[in-house]
Order: sequence, then structure tokens, then C-alpha cells
Amino acid sequence: MSSLSDRLEAARRAEAARSAGDAPTSDVPDIDSTRDQDAVPPGPGSDIAVPRHAGEARTEGSSPTGSSTGATASGTSANTASSTPPRSAKHEPRSRLGAQQDRIEELKSSVHVELLKQLGPHLYDVEMDQNELDQRVRGVLADVLSAQDRPLSTSDRARVTQEISDDILGYGPIEPYLRDPDVSEVMVNGHDSIWLEKSGRLVAADAVFSDEAHLRRIIDKIVSRLGRRVDESSPMVDARLPDGSRVNAVIPPLSIDGSALTIRKFAADPLTVADLVRFGSLSEQTADFLEACVRGRLNVIVSGGTGAGKTTTLNVLSSFIPDDERIVTIEDAAELQLKQDHVVRLESRPANIEGKGAVTIRDLVKNSLRMRPDRIVVGEVRDASALDMLQAMNTGHDGSICTLHSNGPRDTLSRMETMVLMAGMDLPIRAIREQVASAVDLIVHQSRFKDGSRRITHITEVERMEGDVITLQDVFVWDGSAGFDAEGRSLGRLSPTGLRPKFLEKMADANVKVDPLIFHAGR
Repeated sequence: MSSLSDRLEAARRAEAARSAGDAPTSDVPDIDSTRDQDAVPPGPGSDIAVPRHAGEARTEGSSPTGSSTGATASGTSANTASSTPPRSAKHEPRSRLGAQQDRIEELKSSVHVELLKQLGPHLYDVEMDQNELDQRVRGVLADVLSAQDRPLSTSDRARVTQEISDDILGYGPIEPYLRDPDVSEVMVNGHDSIWLEKSGRLVAADAVFSDEAHLRRIIDKIVSRLGRRVDESSPMVDARLPDGSRVNAVIPPLSIDGSALTIRKFAADPLTVADLVRFGSLSEQTADFLEACVRGRLNVIVSGGTGAGKTTTLNVLSSFIPDDERIVTIEDAAELQLKQDHVVRLESRPANIEGKGAVTIRDLVKNSLRMRPDRIVVGEVRDASALDMLQAMNTGHDGSICTLHSNGPRDTLSRMETMVLMAGMDLPIRAIREQVASAVDLIVHQSRFKDGSRRITHITEVERMEGDVITLQDVFVWDGSAGFDAEGRSLGRLSPTGLRPKFLEKMADANVKVDPLIFHAGR
């Protein structure tokens, strides 16, 4: 009771001081804090109305006793103290978290510098084994972290170790995504914007580079290992990682919002025809038909847009080539993974820093004709090499396979004509079309759907010239009449048109026969 009386007396003195115009002394509690902390009614005879706490229940007209009031006051005071923490306490965890994050970043920077001092010459030694380098980096990293004045928790230590290891040995913040098998593409649109392709859909990554300089160091690290360079005089570069993943980098001034880095991951375990059937990219009967076409030495073009899965389909078609044939593959970046024993792999080369030494796809196609190939497989035809590819197909090298970009089977032929004209020879269009109609037997067109799936939409026969036009005939075509399911996935399928291709006679000459029921429209 005494403590309650003291607080009420202090409240009276504060009110009197305010009415007299004097500021309360330091030992007099503020009436507002008293009102907040002591939400109790005044005692008998009191002339100051102290508001009741909102959490205290009292019926009107009741007169609490001193003991009950004291208990209520103490209980209310305790509840108020526990439910309403000071303002500084609310912000303390956030500020503490920010300080911890700043400390970790500062520690990473200092450890990184120390690591470069001790291992600098070895980090870029191409002759050093990667496993040995990894062990040395982790050993020095453990010593440097142990020498820190302020100890780290186990989780923070593991995090700093992993992030610095990724930066030194790998490719910084994108390294975890390159290890993730569910990620098929990594796209960096500036140091603070990283996007991923997962299951055919784009998602934002929960990671950023420290700054533009950090991103540029990673790009330089990728291209320098391949003898390439990227700077203001050569601001674009194509390269590949040791595992075969394709890399494209563009830096300012061409890339306005900071350096852009795109990595298309290379599948360690290539997809097979059974995988494509399971994914719905093609049906079992079309898979059987395509296998027969490859064994029957037809010249095949795989067409489609960017990211439609052309290289995957090319790899699957190449797997149908018999083991007793000599295969020469020609690519910009080696991606094909053929399992046959007799394979010669060729890769183009860009110009060096002096602008010399470039070896193009066209040069390699020309050279491959002197290598006694049974099959020529070109990763992508995008320039005048189309003319040399047509010449190869027309000069006894049947069974060749290549890819090119187009929107459909008819556009595939138009693009082929355009690329032949890029060779600089003044050939009439009719002569080019006759060459195409004579060389190409089959077009396999692939599309990437809105739901992220990649499907073969056309398997089309190239027949012959009628007047000045090349006649095409669809053997299988995508039927999308079933629409979409609740999640937006296409329910269509690749169906036969009921027409039998005329190249069955050419396949029969190679002792390959096809079941006529494959072309039945009802199947």
C-alpha cells in the first residue's frame, strides 16, 4: 500500500508543478509514464483522476480494497512491462542482425585478400590439378579463419568457408546453381539481378554479386581459362565451361545496365530417347520412325527456336547411328555426347587478340570431307556453311544431320536459302532450291511451349520441286485440340497424318523397313 501511496503522491506533485508552469524535477516521474505504468483508480480522497489501464476489468461503482488494488496494480504493471517493450528493444534484433551481416562481409573480404596473398600465383596455374588446388585453398582458408580475433559460430564459419571457396575455386554466387541439377540455365542481368530456368520456367535467384567488379572478375575467370578475352575492345564473348556448359558474356558499353552473363548448363547425363518419350517430347511410334530414318541414311535437319531443345534432339538422333560408321561432329561449343566408338570431334575457334587465327564452321565442314566420314553431324548451321553442308549431302555423304534456327518447316527451307546466299556466290534461287530439295530428306521441327515443355511439333518430308516451289509433306504433326490442363500444361500429342513418305524406297535400299501401321492416323 505504501508504494501505491508514494506513486499517487508523486503524481499529485507533478500535476501541481505543471499547473504552476514549472518543469518536473528529475526525481518526479512523468504523469504520462505514471498513467501508462500505474493504471489504477485513485485512493479515497484523491483529487487526481488517474486513468484505468485498458486491461483491468472493473464494474462501475465497485470500490477495490487496498490489497486488491495493490495486487492489480502490480499485476498490471508486470503485464504492461512484458507486453510493451521499450522502443529500442524492438529494433535491437534487426540492428544486431545487420551488424552480424556486415561483420561476415568484412571478414569474407579480409580472408579473401589474405588467401590471394598466400596462394595468388597458384590460383591461375593451369598445370595444377584441380583437386590439389582445392585442398590447398581449403587448408589456407581454415588457418586464416582460425587466426581471427573474434570467433565465428559453426554455421557462420561453414557459410564463410563455402562462399569464399565458391569465389576462389568456382564462380562466386552462381556456383550453387551450377551444381543444382534442377537448374538448366543461369542468367545474370547485372551484378544485383540473377535469374534461373527451372523446369522450363524463369525464377529469380536468392543471390547477388557484391558489385560490378565482382561480376567482371568471374567473367574474366571463365574466359581466361580458354584463352579468350573480354574488354571494351571486344565486349562480347562465347565460351564454355570445363563441363561443356555454354557461356555468353556481354559487358558495357554494349550491356547498358551492367555486365550480362548467360550460362546454358550441360547435362552430365545426356537425355536418351526414352527420356524424351517420358517427357512427352515425342511418342514411341515417332521415336521408332526417327530411328529408322537415321539408320536408313536420310539427311535430317532439326529446326526450332532458341532453347527449343534442338541440341538434345540432335544428340538423340545421333545415338541411332550404327557403331560401325565413322562420325565427324562439328560444333561451335562441343556439346554432343555420342556413345559410339568411332567419333571425331571438331570445334570452331574464334579470332585471337590480333584478329587472326579464326576457324569457322564452314572451314571445318570443308575439312571434314577429307576425313573419310560416313556421317557428318553439324551442331548448328548459321552462316555460309549451309552451302558446304548441302554439297556434302549431295556428294555421297548421306545420313548427315544438322540443326538450324527457324519458326517452322517451311521457314527452315527459306533460312537455308538465305544462308547459302551468304556464301557470296551469285546463284539463282531455283538452283539453290533444287540443291535443297535434292539434299534434304526430313525436317524435324521442335518448339518450346508456354508451360516450359519442349515438344517435336512437325516431322516433315521434303519431296521435290514443283515449278519454283519445294513441296513439303507432314508425316507427323502436333495436335493441340485437347487444350490445356488446370496447371496450364498442354494436353496435345504428336499424331500421324496418315500419309506415307516417299523416301521409304530410299530407306529400303539401305535395308531398313518401317511398319506401315506407324502412319495410320487412328493410332
